[in-house]
Amino acid sequence: MQLLTVNLGTPRYSAHSSAPDGLTGIDKRPAAGPVRVTDPGPKGTGGSGLAGDAVCDLRHHGGSDQAVYAYAREELDAWEEKLGKPLPNGIFGENLTTRGVVVSEALVGERWRIGPDLVLEVTDGRIPCRTFAGHLTEERWVKRFSEEAATGAYLRVITPGSVRAGDPVEIVHRPDHTVTAALAFRAFTDRTLLPSLLPAGEALHAEALAAAREYVAEQELRGAVG
Repeated sequence: MQLLTVNLGTPRYSAHSSAPDGLTGIDKRPAAGPVRVTDPGPKGTGGSGLAGDAVCDLRHHGGSDQAVYAYAREELDAWEEKLGKPLPNGIFGENLTTRGVVVSEALVGERWRIGPDLVLEVTDGRIPCRTFAGHLTEERWVKRFSEEAATGAYLRVITPGSVRAGDPVEIVHRPDHTVTAALAFRAFTDRTLLPSLLPAGEALHAEALAAAREYVAEQELRGAVG
């Protein structure tokens, strides 16, 4: 398993951006050298975990539970065939493009060591937005991406470190449950799946965990009232 590229974005204007100033960092390009990866801090104030990578709308993106976004080259290749156009590394806004890692089916709480020092932990799947659709110039993209649920994975930083293209990726911990990044995403679109996320516990993205607990509490209250 290998890291093919480390991708960084610079702020660019987009008519599809949700940021108040219309800027987005989704157009990410492979970095030439090593990149430092650290915990950026809480959502709302912290952006990307990668030095030099722009997150322009801190209301919806970035923060500790979305410090890094990874996507598999194998899944990009599959989308190339479906869309009929080339998809270079970084095109989905991913920070890390991997080879040999089944990213969308990675378990929440699964830990990866990349290079000599960096350790990341899977937290969630990616939710597509209008900025993503506008960047790809694909009609109905949000719906199509959602139906495939080839979401990639968001990760938090457990141990900071520097990484570069060609670094090995090693899975150093795999939790004892079946909650994948893709399942976490599907629960966002189908709330009846939310209880199935609870075995992932605190490893889950904080917002997803709160939504799952709230849904279960609502169902228990309805049952008690009924």
